[in-house]
Amino acid sequence: MNTVFHSADSRGNANHGWLKSRHTFSFANYYDPARIHFGALRVINDDYVEGGMGFGTHPHDNMEIISIPLSGDLAHKDNMGNGSVIRQGDIQVMSAGTGITHSEMNPNADTPVQFLQIWVFPNQRNVTPRYQQISIAEGEKRNDFQQILSPNADDEGVWIHQDAWFSLAKFDQGTSKTYNLHKAGNGVYAFVLKGNATIAGKPLSSRDGLGVWDTESFDVVADSDTEILLMEVPMELPQ
Repeated sequence: MNTVFHSADSRGNANHGWLKSRHTFSFANYYDPARIHFGALRVINDDYVEGGMGFGTHPHDNMEIISIPLSGDLAHKDNMGNGSVIRQGDIQVMSAGTGITHSEMNPNADTPVQFLQIWVFPNQRNVTPRYQQISIAEGEKRNDFQQILSPNADDEGVWIHQDAWFSLAKFDQGTSKTYNLHKAGNGVYAFVLKGNATIAGKPLSSRDGLGVWDTESFDVVADSDTEILLMEVPMELPQ
């Protein structure tokens, strides 16, 4: 088993006033040659947007883009005709493929929104762009791994063009579970949303991250009530 640890305070820090963002991997003005990506996982941005502010219309292509609100609301519009609001308990995915433009705004003037934006390299280039949004709160599994993303359209959660599986772990203190990887050659990046946990033998606190690979399984132990996002992705980049 191999691991890489990223403490919460080691992440890149961007403060634009209306936007405060912490970058697990190199992004925009934050660059660390040792932290470009974890396998096919390219971006984990921990974003805080003030009321009434947001990201104007901008383009993407050939990337799987996942947004998970942690608090507040996020209004989405794109050139595919989608217009919606995602809230805590939702997950949104866009396959940018041949190209999309979209905007993300905080629709509430007096309430900030905090959300994760995650980018994954696709296993197919130039696919037809697509959008998907579902509630994951309805399928919450306390003290177990709740799958929220997979490569399969008919499986639990949203789907993307990659052999990736995301799971949420909402564990009460003292809970211990073994995570079994879905595919040989994959690794898992665990990101602690709340609380404290020991993952693959490594103690982690809120917003710490741990990459684990070259293993078929590892243990997750809740040292307090905790919430963890586990992102399983191929360790080899698409050719």
